[in-house]
Amino acid sequence: MNSVVAQDYPHIEHFIQDGGSVDGTLKLLEDYKNASSGARVNSEPDCGTYDALNKALFMSQGEVIGFIHSDDFLAGPSVIGKIIELFKTDEVDGVYGDLQYVRKSDANHIIRHWKSRSFNVQLLKRGWMPPHPALFLRKSVYETHGGFNLSYKIAADYDFILRVMQDPQYRFAYIPEVITKMRVGGVSNRSIRNIIRKSLEDLRALKANGIPRPLYALFLKNFSKLSQFF
Repeated sequence: MNSVVAQDYPHIEHFIQDGGSVDGTLKLLEDYKNASSGARVNSEPDCGTYDALNKALFMSQGEVIGFIHSDDFLAGPSVIGKIIELFKTDEVDGVYGDLQYVRKSDANHIIRHWKSRSFNVQLLKRGWMPPHPALFLRKSVYETHGGFNLSYKIAADYDFILRVMQDPQYRFAYIPEVITKMRVGGVSNRSIRNIIRKSLEDLRALKANGIPRPLYALFLKNFSKLSQFF
């Protein structure tokens, strides 16, 4: 939340979606809302991460949407300004950058650097995707493609990216710098069981979105992650 307040771009609608917390989170959010300039908070039970994201999408009013998940933060105070400038000057539908995984107890300790690249639709056939936490899209893109498919518990973002980035009407721009930092411990890599489930859901998303040779694409998707640790 502090990384949003620190942005030098002034026109930000900060909408916070909470899952009906009873652990003191709402008191923290209330204090933050009162101290910041107009943050909006909605707290109600949900059916998981992607249901919460869909709820936030429905209630958000901004033209451009980006997500900062719990324990993640924007990499610097000029991130949003640079992203919005690209939307204005290049008239694109989506902007994305790089992502760093950092140690939970020390955000300066980089564990994995997810370096992306300029968009080419053919990359999707080789298992490529931009990091979703570093992806900003016009709200109209979400409205057209219907948000996140709740039948996926871990890979709905991958399914959504495959749907959107194969749509020929859209243009995407890449910023070659770190947009978001993510503390390790997310649901998709929390256990071996979740890693296996994530791979099975990725495979289903590849098949559902018509990617040829889906097993090969899944292998390349997972293999490409190795270089991000060095």
